[in-house]
Amino acid sequence: MSTGVRVMVVDDHPMWREGVARDLTEAGHLVVATSGEGRQAVRVAAAVRPDVVVLDLQLPDVSGVEVIRGLRAVLPEVRVLMLSASGEPQSVLDAVKAGATGYLVKSAAPAEFLDAVRRTAAGEPVFTPGLAGLVLGEYRRLAAAPHDPAPRLTERETEVLRLVAKGLSYKQIAERLGLSHRTVQNHVQNTLGKLQLHNRVELTRYAIERGLDA
Repeated sequence: MSTGVRVMVVDDHPMWREGVARDLTEAGHLVVATSGEGRQAVRVAAAVRPDVVVLDLQLPDVSGVEVIRGLRAVLPEVRVLMLSASGEPQSVLDAVKAGATGYLVKSAAPAEFLDAVRRTAAGEPVFTPGLAGLVLGEYRRLAAAPHDPAPRLTERETEVLRLVAKGLSYKQIAERLGLSHRTVQNHVQNTLGKLQLHNRVELTRYAIERGLDA
């Protein structure tokens, strides 16, 4: 049984895209799709369900940040590793705030990139050296800023959040509450937006900290 990661590669330069896909395949990962356009990438990802999307920041139709948001809408638990020529601080922060798990510049060595894919699949934040401190500094700044009162969740959103915290899958939650899978996903996405969280791991941590898993 393969222990490789299911990866999708999104980059508008064919030679670069094919080279990254080849490196991944040779390392034992399964490249489930490649794409050169953002909107197409979101549609394809919904069908092939990769574990990790390796995503360029600059695409011909939409920005990488918009692609992250689109991916989150159709695959809330997908991990996104940005692989970009830009190491500009604002680009990094925008990607992370949209939900990227990691950010690597294209000058990274192949071994560093392959390690980043493996760690991203495991949910670890992965950044090019120097960028991790930038992201951490921004989160510290936000943590020190005055907070608005906790956002109000609807009764249904709170109900779904409790079940997420208990480890139920979206399918199990849908069956438990008599809802469609899509409706459960929508509730989770709305809750993530209200709480300014990025993924199910952060959502579960939030719920457990507030005793909602009891």
